[in-house]
Amino acid sequence: MTGVSPDLLAIIVCPACHGELALSEGETPELVCQGCGLAYPVRDGIPVLLVDEARSTR
Repeated sequence: MTGVSPDLLAIIVCPACHGELALSEGETPELVCQGCGLAYPVRDGIPVLLVDEARSTR
């Protein structure tokens, strides 16, 4: 459980390309951009939407 609100997920977008973000719950939850492929970490239920903190999935 990440604690990220579905309401929040509905309104936030990727800061790099403004693409849609999808929640990926694994060992370390993250929000993955469906446009550019950047993955943003979720720490203590809070999405860290900083491009410098993101990792590339491509």
